[in-house]
Amino acid sequence: MKIGIIGAGAVGTACAFAVVMRGCADELVLLDRNSKRARGVVCDLQYGAAISPAITLIAGDYDDLVDADLVMITAGVNERSGGATDRSDSAGRLRLLDANATVYRDIVPRLVKAAPEAMILVVSDPPDPLADLTRQLAGHDRVLSTGTYLDSLRFQFHLAKRLNVSAASVEALVIGEHGTSEVFLWSGARVGGMPADQAIAGRDLAEVRQAVEQEVRYANITIIEGIGASQLGIGMVSARIAEIAVRDERAVIPIGVFNPKFGLTLSMPGILGRNGVSRILEPAMTEEEIQALRRSADTLKTASKRIGALANA
Repeated sequence: MKIGIIGAGAVGTACAFAVVMRGCADELVLLDRNSKRARGVVCDLQYGAAISPAITLIAGDYDDLVDADLVMITAGVNERSGGATDRSDSAGRLRLLDANATVYRDIVPRLVKAAPEAMILVVSDPPDPLADLTRQLAGHDRVLSTGTYLDSLRFQFHLAKRLNVSAASVEALVIGEHGTSEVFLWSGARVGGMPADQAIAGRDLAEVRQAVEQEVRYANITIIEGIGASQLGIGMVSARIAEIAVRDERAVIPIGVFNPKFGLTLSMPGILGRNGVSRILEPAMTEEEIQALRRSADTLKTASKRIGALANA
């Protein structure tokens, strides 16, 4: 299987590292507008790759993406350089949209010309409206965004931490936007099959919920304050999404994909395989969660319309 990554910055490098470590590709092509940077990353990775499953690493250009099964796009301005690190700013990652839409208008046509059959995974922020734009520019529906997969893992982690259990023992979903309007499905959260609200019994439920949501919603800013860029977690998640797709695992994960019900890309649980998401699964939700999801969709629709990403939806 052949995977491409466009963008060799912090996130692109983390994605490449995770792909190598997971062994989910036979060939990995990394390209960047700064070709010297791409060569440096590949040069560094190739030595450690000797102890990972066999993989061919290439620092290349768009022509090298020919026959790629999946291409990740990580290029663009990040939250720190784009001024999206204010916890009180309701726009959050959407503040990066206009700048990164310009980057995508250059990248996507060149990607599709080289690899017309490749699935495209949008990793750059904000991934959901950028996926709508990518879908329009590419002229096909084989477009995913990383969506709320990482947010859901963060939800599981912080809930598990408060209950002093393994995160693997917690089921918890975040849906909607990968951003400030994301929706936490507390009604479906489970710990060993027990509803999370019951597992939290004996504590102030509202306080626990607020604290967990705060930590998840602004985890990226906490990371940026420490190391300058949120990169390792999203790199690992992107590699896992690629692995699920190219291996045709048909795993159910929270994934950003065009949703006809809402007329745009947002995250819901979906069955992911080699041909993309074959079915979107709608989890049981309370009326409050349903309304929150609609508001999240409205937020994304406004953003996508602003850049003309829904013109052909």
